[in-house]
Amino acid sequence: MKRSILFDTETTGLDPRKGDRVIEIAALELIDDLPTGQHFHVLIHPERDIPEEATRVHGFTLADLEGKPKFQEIADGFLAFIGQDDMIAHNARFDFGFLNAELERAGRAELSLDRMVDTLDIARERYPGLPNSLDALCRRFSIDLSARTTHNALLDCRLLAEVYLELMGGRQRGLGLMVEDGGGGPVAHSYERVSGRTPRPIVPSPEELAAHARFVEKLKEPIWSS
Repeated sequence: MKRSILFDTETTGLDPRKGDRVIEIAALELIDDLPTGQHFHVLIHPERDIPEEATRVHGFTLADLEGKPKFQEIADGFLAFIGQDDMIAHNARFDFGFLNAELERAGRAELSLDRMVDTLDIARERYPGLPNSLDALCRRFSIDLSARTTHNALLDCRLLAEVYLELMGGRQRGLGLMVEDGGGGPVAHSYERVSGRTPRPIVPSPEELAAHARFVEKLKEPIWSS
């Protein structure tokens, strides 16, 4: 069983080295690439202003974040949720850069880049030369984008979870699909259990076997008898 964390951040800008800060973190737990329903989501006071151009992207103003915790206050809860598992994000270097800047500021150890799984890199390798933004991939895989009017970390995580599953090859319906069993964790069902069909072996009659033998005798060097 493979556990991984799919996550996204929203920020005050594009460069943590210039003082931009994280204002939202969302993370989903995946088991064998499928969401379990367990997630971490928090809004964060950035301890600075939010430029208008950033607000146009994600919709948050500083007034929206008044009274929200600072990163220092949520750092331990976030680290406990992600554990030591792989971390998946779209353009993951951006998110890792911001999280590591926040963790350093909070006196915590940085996230190792060895844990990073970048769905943008995966998409570029699979679809070279094509648009590979999250929106573009959702349209390519016919994933509903109607709720995505602004960037929202939790919604983007849920969309990316569907995109990631497609990038990993998807799932054949009814064949080993992971389903929830009422809170006891994911359960893999076999095809027989899903379909409910009873195998019905077909046994040829003596007459059919004899007719088949006569047919084979007429063939020149049949490959299955070599």
